[in-house]
Amino acid sequence: MTKADTNEAPYWHSAVSEITPDTVFVRGYKLDDLIGLSFTSSAYLLIKGRLPTPQEARVLDAVLTGVLDYGLEKAGTAAARYVVSANPNMQAGLATAVLAAGDYGLATENSARFIADTHAAYEAAGKPDLAEYAAKVVADARATRLRIPGFGHPVFKRTDPRAQILRQIAVDAGLWGEAAQLYEAVHQAFTRLPGREEFPINDVGMLAAICIALGFTPQESTALTVIGTLPGVVAHISEEYASGKVGRVIPAKDVSYAAPRRDLATDLKAAGWTATQ
Repeated sequence: MTKADTNEAPYWHSAVSEITPDTVFVRGYKLDDLIGLSFTSSAYLLIKGRLPTPQEARVLDAVLTGVLDYGLEKAGTAAARYVVSANPNMQAGLATAVLAAGDYGLATENSARFIADTHAAYEAAGKPDLAEYAAKVVADARATRLRIPGFGHPVFKRTDPRAQILRQIAVDAGLWGEAAQLYEAVHQAFTRLPGREEFPINDVGMLAAICIALGFTPQESTALTVIGTLPGVVAHISEEYASGKVGRVIPAKDVSYAAPRRDLATDLKAAGWTATQ
């Protein structure tokens, strides 16, 4: 009896790719034909399931180069270098850096979800005045103590220059959609609050807005920004290999201990233990 005879559904179902005895198909295209297409366009095809327009490819290319490297100041880079100093494998360092992306560094998912959800609620409300709705979003966030993601930067005040370059590329390509415009309006309302005047939309917030404008999901937006940082991680790992340092440790002078010295026998007796237990 064959699988066809039992009408049993296949265990896997995928429209991403197919391997045949003759070739590999990616989203229905022969891989032979795709080789030579830009990495950005190929990535768009794989994730979205269709070829990008030249404008979409240009904007996604900006997303993929919007960060490139976070430097040694970020946990992921430092962690990757520590790991490969003890386990000299490129994939171990790359995995370490990827796992360090999260709520406090690089991951755009929270910002992208806020942008998508806020825009969906705006549409459900019948698309009222943009500025008034944005002010309401900020007021509700204050009332519920919600931290609006993507605003603020430890160095840049009022304007994050990287974010503005990314925005301009999207605008020039005609891909700065209504959701992104609403996010900007929310930011404008936010910066009218006392003490918030100097908070810019940071690079993570802008990357999130652009990814939503391109039609990517919040989760996909994080994947794209992480992919964009991998060349920088590779460079740091290669630099670590070349340094010749093995088994990096934190210097003793940079560590402060607060563990008191104790007597085990005394403390065991105080806890009720006897010599025979």
